Amino acid sequence: MKKILKTIAIIVVVIIVAAVACGDSSESGDEKQIVTSGDNKDTSSTTGTVDETDKVVSDATSTASGDVTIEQQVLLDRDGIVITAVEYVTDSIWGDGIKLLLENNTDKTVMVGCKALIVNNYMISDLFASEIAAGKKANEVMYLSNSQLKAAGIESVGQVEMYFHVSDSESYDTIFDTDCITIQTSAFTTMDTTPNDMGTELYNANGIRIVGKTVDEDSFWGTAILLYCENNSGQNANISVEEMSINGFMMNPLFYTEIYDGKMAIEDITVFSSDLEENGIEAIEEVELKFHIYNAENYDTIADSEPITFSAQ
Repeated sequence: MKKILKTIAIIVVVIIVAAVACGDSSESGDEKQIVTSGDNKDTSSTTGTVDETDKVVSDATSTASGDVTIEQQVLLDRDGIVITAVEYVTDSIWGDGIKLLLENNTDKTVMVGCKALIVNNYMISDLFASEIAAGKKANEVMYLSNSQLKAAGIESVGQVEMYFHVSDSESYDTIFDTDCITIQTSAFTTMDTTPNDMGTELYNANGIRIVGKTVDEDSFWGTAILLYCENNSGQNANISVEEMSINGFMMNPLFYTEIYDGKMAIEDITVFSSDLEENGIEAIEEVELKFHIYNAENYDTIADSEPITFSAQ
């Protein structure tokens, strides 16, 4: 059964990599349309200062070449699980990442994953999980999504925040979840945290701000609507899309994002080519949708937006 699960995981990773390489809306060289609303206003704002996280491990020293580096440091030593950040690495395919040494000093096989990964205050996908047998070690790299870094306008990683999740590999029961663990790189003092929020403001209430940036009709899966999302609500929040239509036809979009309090995210609403083809839609003329915003821990509704209409030009 484990071999089957691992095989499925590998296939999922390959598909994600293919999507990033072939059609990520933030990297495609194709011309994209700008999201516009009725008043066609462009917006730009600054984000408030984010409070210090629970644990800042250490500042790192920079090299003469100016490449991003970190100091080797123990990130976690709890209940027999030790995680050490060894170095900052860059791979020609996978992009930037943090090389980790994982040690399992317990009597059971464990799975170490990441509940949330935040780079320069932006929520970033990590694709990280490692199974470690009792009494064994593993070297793994926690890669930072290259496409999401580019979409957020992050050219130099200054700060990485991680929330580790450790579970029993057999029962999948949670052993523990960590508080925020922070690494400051050699680029921390020059880290640019300016929000990449140019576009058309679609929603701004209850501490949540959503800006439509571009519509890419040639993304990997079909059509991608790029959004900037910002959370200053005082609570970790999830955002999903409901009742979405394009040119008056209902769609089944793929969109979900979790944004921790005080953080930002750049995410795509994906509309599948099959949905567009079935309804004879060749060009995006009008989009209508509602945002459902809710607490990430207890799922209580924070807000449900009124229908929002916008177009691309």
